Amino acid sequence: MGCDGGTIPKRHELVKGPRKVEKVDKNAELVARWYYCALSQEKLCRPIVACELGRLYNKDAIIEFLLDKSPDKAPMEAASHIKSIKNVTELNLADNPAWSGDKESIKGDKYDDIQSARFICPVVGLEMNGRHRFCFLRNCGCVFSERALKEIKSEVCHKCGVPFQEEDVIILNGNKEDVEVLKKRMEDRRLKSKLEKKSKKCKSAESASQQDTAEDSAGPSKAKNGKDCINSSSGEKRQIIFTKSSDNGNSSVPGKVNKAASTTTKRSIADSEEKSEAYKSIFTSHSSAKRSKEECSNWITHTAYYF
Repeated sequence: MGCDGGTIPKRHELVKGPRKVEKVDKNAELVARWYYCALSQEKLCRPIVACELGRLYNKDAIIEFLLDKSPDKAPMEAASHIKSIKNVTELNLADNPAWSGDKESIKGDKYDDIQSARFICPVVGLEMNGRHRFCFLRNCGCVFSERALKEIKSEVCHKCGVPFQEEDVIILNGNKEDVEVLKKRMEDRRLKSKLEKKSKKCKSAESASQQDTAEDSAGPSKAKNGKDCINSSSGEKRQIIFTKSSDNGNSSVPGKVNKAASTTTKRSIADSEEKSEAYKSIFTSHSSAKRSKEECSNWITHTAYYF
């Protein structure tokens, strides 16, 4: 029937209490975040990129995700904020000389040291295994430990010398607070870029309208310029006449100069009239000769008819 034979039940066997919360293994979590791609869950291999929230990806996985535009595409929370390849930065990582994970043959009896990492900080030498906070610069993609940036303060990258600001420093695999701060910066940065694009479009439209108005106003100005050119040419002719008259006579006396200029103009008019009269006389002589020839031919035809 049960409960016989001296069995004594304990309290936890009779009373069911609340279930214990399952604790996530910290080592397994660190390995998943620092050694595997956040999108494809494959091992990280170069080229490695990072988003504006500090997550690590394989570049090939990001390109495949962006190129896949099928309607059956499953939404990925890890890459929902990535709209183009410009939203990620390729990382410039420093290799760890003491790491030989891929060189040795993997066997069942081999001990994998989680503390050793493939990459290290080029300034301090700390391994990038998740035990220490690491960050990268958005301008150049160089990766450093947070300790290195705090101990050696500068406004220039320690590795490549590119200038940067505090907003360009992005923490890799940060906690929830860090992710919230980075998300706010990302939204502000994207909003600023949109406003800049709109302002550029407005400026280009204004410049185009100004060019159109300038072309419209260029018509009457060209007419004015033509009149000015005519006036200037007439002025040059007057100057030439003045210089000729000054060479023929005394240029020091203004009255004589004016008389000489008037005489030259009268002579030119008289010469032109003589030429026109000579042309008329030649034309009349030619026409009279033609008429005489026609009259002779008519007289010959009449005389031949009578005879």
